[in-house]
Amino acid sequence: MGKVGFISLVIAALSALLGERIVNLRRRTLASRELVQNHLPNCIALKNLDYGSEDITILENGLAFISTGLKYPGMPSSDVTGKIFSLDLQDSRMKPVELRMPRNFDLESFNPHGISVYTDSSDDAIYLFVVNHPQHKSQVEVFRFVEEDHSLVYLKTIKHELLYSVNDIVAVGVDSFYATNDHYFSHEILKGLVEPLLAQPWTNVVYYGPKDVKVVSEGYYFANGINISPDKRHIYVADLFDHNVHVLERKEDNTLASVKSVAVGSLCDNIEVDPETGDLWLGCHPNGWKAFMFDPKDPPGSEVIHIQKIHSDQPVVTQVYEDNGHVIMGSSVAATYGGKLLIGTVFHKAMVCDLK
Repeated sequence: MGKVGFISLVIAALSALLGERIVNLRRRTLASRELVQNHLPNCIALKNLDYGSEDITILENGLAFISTGLKYPGMPSSDVTGKIFSLDLQDSRMKPVELRMPRNFDLESFNPHGISVYTDSSDDAIYLFVVNHPQHKSQVEVFRFVEEDHSLVYLKTIKHELLYSVNDIVAVGVDSFYATNDHYFSHEILKGLVEPLLAQPWTNVVYYGPKDVKVVSEGYYFANGINISPDKRHIYVADLFDHNVHVLERKEDNTLASVKSVAVGSLCDNIEVDPETGDLWLGCHPNGWKAFMFDPKDPPGSEVIHIQKIHSDQPVVTQVYEDNGHVIMGSSVAATYGGKLLIGTVFHKAMVCDLK
């Protein structure tokens, strides 16, 4: 075989491999899924949240915290600085309020992603943990919430070599948490282009404590949302590209043991847990391909999934909301309180609806 023939074979083989990888990526992102409108009554857009509301978490008294302004590689974004809002779900006005940020914190590079709240039982102090991506790096900011003047007090920044591509976080103490790494590579080209095409289960969950930092669960295609059961015995992890939610049991040494996974049929992002029922609420991307190949004329849709009885032999998985993107694009989180459903997005608006 001549040199030209050999080169032609190599090019043909590489082209076939690339084509197979693209087909696989389209399958994992549910590119062929057709969306059917499944709306809820009395949905209204929330003011001041026009540049995303990537994560939302709600205290038992109905006070919600919302991260906004995320700039995520490959997704539409704005030049607006990242912010944290609160929303009192017991107030019929449904008006988000921007929290005052401390002067000793770098606001210019604030790029908030996943958030988690921890209430210290010894003094009822409320701590807000925020995944931050300054210059697209990963670190965790810890604040104390001051309710009297709607402000955050900056406490510290946590960095660690194992926290290299953090997506979401769930606090389990005043200085400890579990976090998901959604990518294996750190380089932007490798994580944004090569890794999705390879589509390998290389991402993980990390436990962080003041004296102990370690990988506690791995083998995820895209470890995304993470949360904890009301009894604190189980951790839930959404694998975006594998279309399921993993149930993991916490051990005394903070490692996690796999219990099972529950298929959700969508690319689910963040997980919120009802503190009374233990139900899971997930904001999902029903056609993730459209999110990656963003076209405002054919926008990515939104979906909310509700999981009941997740620890039973037959969990109940229900679609509560679906939109083709012409009302709300790229839903990333869903949270409930008092018969209301909050839906947040990666880069679009946020809505509140009445549950049926």
